[in-house]
Amino acid sequence: MAKANDKEERTFEEGEIAAPVDDSPVFTCRMCGQCCHGQGGIVVSPKDLRRITRVLGIDAETFRREYGEERGGKLQIRTGDDGACIFFREGKGCTVHAGKPDVCRAWPFFRGNIVDPESLAMAKDFCPGIRRDCDHATFAREGKAYLKKHHLLASDGEHEGWAVILKDGD
Repeated sequence: MAKANDKEERTFEEGEIAAPVDDSPVFTCRMCGQCCHGQGGIVVSPKDLRRITRVLGIDAETFRREYGEERGGKLQIRTGDDGACIFFREGKGCTVHAGKPDVCRAWPFFRGNIVDPESLAMAKDFCPGIRRDCDHATFAREGKAYLKKHHLLASDGEHEGWAVILKDGD
């Protein structure tokens, strides 16, 4: 069993902290946590909030108070002193995997990487799970298919992360 985080005593059965969905020919998560570092950007949409509070066994207000912060009018997950998402644990990965936000589930298929070859090149330097030999057109095609298949495309810029909002023509 693993603790959800340092403050929360809820524990999860081994199957609840599952490896990421790994069905893309252009990306295989290495669970290194690179994408879990950096302040801001882990937007928690209303749908995400329902899912993560259910997994943690807490209500929305407790989540907001204990783990969230408002940035740009959106609820986001705080980072710890190490600069990582407060739910990331070195060597274990995401401790709320079953409830993690869609923006986390979507990595590396963010809008920037899908529409901009330079952004994808930087992501390849950053993320060891993105295939180095993958060209941008293939990545974009596979990324769009992944986002659609897993219902990760967002449309509400007020409450969802811009990273998973694709516009017509993207």
